[in-house]
Parts: sequence; structure tokens; C-alpha cells
Amino acid sequence: METVVKKLYEAMFLVDSAQAASDWDGINKTIKTILKKADAEIVSIKKWDERKLSYDIGGHSRGTYILCYFRVDGTSVRGIEREVQLSERIMRVLILSTESMSQEDIEKETPFTKAERQGQKAVAEAKESLVAEEAEELSEASELADDQSFEAVLSEAEQTESEESDEPGTGPAESEEDEKEKDAETGQ
Repeated sequence: METVVKKLYEAMFLVDSAQAASDWDGINKTIKTILKKADAEIVSIKKWDERKLSYDIGGHSRGTYILCYFRVDGTSVRGIEREVQLSERIMRVLILSTESMSQEDIEKETPFTKAERQGQKAVAEAKESLVAEEAEELSEASELADDQSFEAVLSEAEQTESEESDEPGTGPAESEEDEKEKDAETGQ
């Protein structure tokens, strides 16, 4: 019995960007089905990037690239390429032998994952900035409210003091005549 040696291959699948956006799971399933038919062992499959094509392919000007690493017998590569040509969902494929590639190289960040990570970082920073701005605005509003309530209390106190000084004999600046009248009434 002959043992089949499976080598490591790298495949770059090109699919229509509109289909990839609307049915990503379906596109992935199509690729996995083609590879399973060839008895391939999938090591990694991930979105590489979405790009404008140099020229239209089947009326499409944009494409999404999907990077896939898999192990398969070398004689099965031709069958995979044929299945891709028959597929209506995959526009092109390029398959290369990458036997010398390390696991670290396989797991490297793709342009898509890098952009996605940077986008998430930017969103997080924007949220933090927004939260800081809102906190500063609330602090300023709180200080303003404190100032306004202090002014209101002060104004109320001044108004009360003003009303009390309008009553006869209760104001702080009583005239000397008022004092003499009081003394005369009390008999002093």
C-alpha cells in the first residue's frame, strides 16, 4: 500500500466583492467543498483583502481575495483548479506550493485583518475621546449650575434683607430721630 504525502499549498481565491459581502458564509462553504472533494486538509482560510481589479473579470471591477493554506496530494491540485473553473462563485484561483512556509508565516496578519484591527482601535479611541469630552462638558455644566445656585441663594438673601429694611425701625441705618423717639416712649 502506497502512502500519500500531502504537501502544503497556498491558494488565493478571487471572488466577486458583492457576493462576498452578501453571502460570506456561502463563499467559504463553496471553497471548503471544493477542497474537501480533493481530500485536502485545510490549515487556514481567511479574507485577504478587497481590491479594485486591474481589468474587469466577468463584468466585475472589484474583487475579494481569500487566502487559504491547505495540505493535499500534489496530483489533486489540477482537480481543484478545474472545480474552480466550473464554479460560478469563484472568478479565479492561484495555487502555489509552500512547503517551506512556517506556521508563523501562515498566521501573519492580512491587509484586511490589519485594517479591521486599526478600524476597531480608531473606534475605541473615538469613544474614549467622546466620553472624555462628555465628562468635561458635564463637569463644566455642574460648575455652572453650582455657580448659578450660589448666585440664586445670594440673590435671595439680598432680596430678603432688602424687604426687612423696608419695615420701619428694622433697618440697620435708623436715624437719630427714630432713636430719640424710642427713648422718649420708653421713658428714658
